[in-house]
Amino acid sequence: MDEEESGKGVAEQTPEQMVARAIAPVKKDFLRPPPVRASSPNDDVSIPNDNKTSVLAKEKKSKRQLKRERRQEQKSARNLCPEIAKTGDVNSCPYKDKCRFSHDLEGFKAQKPGDLEGECPFFKSGGSCPYGLACRFSSTHHDGVPSANLNGLKKGSEVNGLSKDVQKLLWKNKMRFLKADTQLKSLSLSVPHRSKRNDLESKDGDDSGSNKCIQSDDSGSCVVTSESGPKLECPAEAIKDDDIDGNFKSDVLCPQKRRKTTENCGPHETENEGHTFIFDSCVSVTEQIVDIKSEQEAGTDAIAPENDLSLKLHAREKKLIDFREKLYLAPLTTVGNLPFRRVCKVLGADVTCGEMAMCTNLLQGQASEWALLRRHSSENLFGVQICGAYPDTVARTVELIEQECTIDFIDINMGCPIDIVVNKGAGSALLTKPMRMKSIVEVASGTADKPITVKVRTAYFEGKNRIDSLIEDIGSWGVSAVTIHGRSRQQRYSKLADWDYVYQCARKAPKMLQVVGNGDVFSFVDWNNHRTKCPELATCMIARGALIKPWIFTEIKEQRHWDISSGERLNILKDFVNFGLEHWGSDTKGVETTRRFLLEWLSYTCRYIPVGLLDVVPQRINWRPPSYHGRDELETLMASDSAADWIRISEMLLGKVPDGFTFAPKHKSNAYDRAENG
Repeated sequence: MDEEESGKGVAEQTPEQMVARAIAPVKKDFLRPPPVRASSPNDDVSIPNDNKTSVLAKEKKSKRQLKRERRQEQKSARNLCPEIAKTGDVNSCPYKDKCRFSHDLEGFKAQKPGDLEGECPFFKSGGSCPYGLACRFSSTHHDGVPSANLNGLKKGSEVNGLSKDVQKLLWKNKMRFLKADTQLKSLSLSVPHRSKRNDLESKDGDDSGSNKCIQSDDSGSCVVTSESGPKLECPAEAIKDDDIDGNFKSDVLCPQKRRKTTENCGPHETENEGHTFIFDSCVSVTEQIVDIKSEQEAGTDAIAPENDLSLKLHAREKKLIDFREKLYLAPLTTVGNLPFRRVCKVLGADVTCGEMAMCTNLLQGQASEWALLRRHSSENLFGVQICGAYPDTVARTVELIEQECTIDFIDINMGCPIDIVVNKGAGSALLTKPMRMKSIVEVASGTADKPITVKVRTAYFEGKNRIDSLIEDIGSWGVSAVTIHGRSRQQRYSKLADWDYVYQCARKAPKMLQVVGNGDVFSFVDWNNHRTKCPELATCMIARGALIKPWIFTEIKEQRHWDISSGERLNILKDFVNFGLEHWGSDTKGVETTRRFLLEWLSYTCRYIPVGLLDVVPQRINWRPPSYHGRDELETLMASDSAADWIRISEMLLGKVPDGFTFAPKHKSNAYDRAENG
């Protein structure tokens, strides 16, 4: 708040004056003088325990030092071997002395923090606890019996985990992407070796690259050469050694997608009759060559049209998703985790999407990145969002995700404004290179069997909107839907979204292309206005509005302003904590991980102003709340923008924080003039 506002006093301003200044018009009965703060005006985080100076002055540790500390921490008594924790028997670990965890059972019990209040979330859901003695609710385990002796953990609640075998192939760079590489070749796009891609993505290089596909004269096979390295393997090389008699290498390499014959059909499978092909490079290319050779031997000049490889699924023939009128929860960095999405599903969200995952990290088999693709069984319409700078990385990622994950659609992010993403040529940087956008979307659409969607911003530079000139082309690239965030990359989140431009793009879009609007939807009134002004819009994506008040989905479905009480809000936080303990674990590490993500979320929820406290309803997303108190102590605590108060709320749900605990939100969401996420 500037000096003029503080001098005049918020209480002396009319609601209209406050709204004009983007200040929330809180009723005068709830206003109070702003507290005197010792920190500078630009400080947006309060760190408890009077150790803020020491935290800010702490030196950054090297990766080697952090790795050494992690190993030492693993060997400490705090990190009991999971096998011993499950069974309670120190001799149960198969690795014995070679185990990287501690086997000091008595030492673990001596230093273990006290159990938390409540019941173990795993027992509550009808299963058994996989953490055994390490669980912070172990006293509630039935009769104190170790969990390993009870019924197995309830399965099927979460899917999309990365198998160890696939992860090892990715680590060793031995994973084959025949379908993606075949599609890249068909579109005359370069196919550089994946081990070189990290170096390429650190530069904003030429789209075409230095790799070329050259047809060999003597063998008839295709090889890929590179100026910077040895000969690279091309998918066509896998075909030349196939046995004409029917023993295909593709059957061994890809048994799930083998050619079905009389000999290898399963009990519930039928033989491929009439040579009906699915567009899969590891099967159909081989089969086509065999069919051609057999027909040539029989003296047949013509080839049956169904053997034509070009008869792959067209974008219109894929299973489409109807986004119309559905409540779409946006993919949200950090806070859009699986427990938060479960909360939103309970409150009425129809479509959910995982957090943005980087293609290069997924192709390297990074477990932390693959965790972003996890899906809960309650998410009945679920997609994943990926981000990449080049057609080959995106195509291979799409093929890998379809092979390993259960999803309904794949969204390609072409609007992320974060510097580390843009500097690698991904995210919003693609808005300056429409030909690369086209290549990425076309190859992804050709590789995927699931629908492909795209998320963009209006432009890279402010005042130079360009999506309206591309919207017709985007519809022809094979995209099922496009989400348009009504801001430029340069604008970030500093101004309100330009919905008039979103309407303009929606009216220009082809009928087959669904357009989803995004930006500043914060009430059912906003939702209704956008849908009324532009019927061409399929739906509206909800981002920061869901972070600040996840019950916005309930409000839209019930068409009302919910004057939610502090107790009801606390129950929503309790649901998040229970979902978090199921997802991250009920041991000490899982509890503290849940606490961290809860605090990240609380850095957004503090911006909500209860309906009963406002002179003007509904609240707008850009309003800054003045200093006010709530209708009860808990509501006042939830309105605080101090990290110390957020920690107090977390202690109500997860017990006391560890000694020396500090917290600072990643995205500084409570700094209204420089919010960097949403």
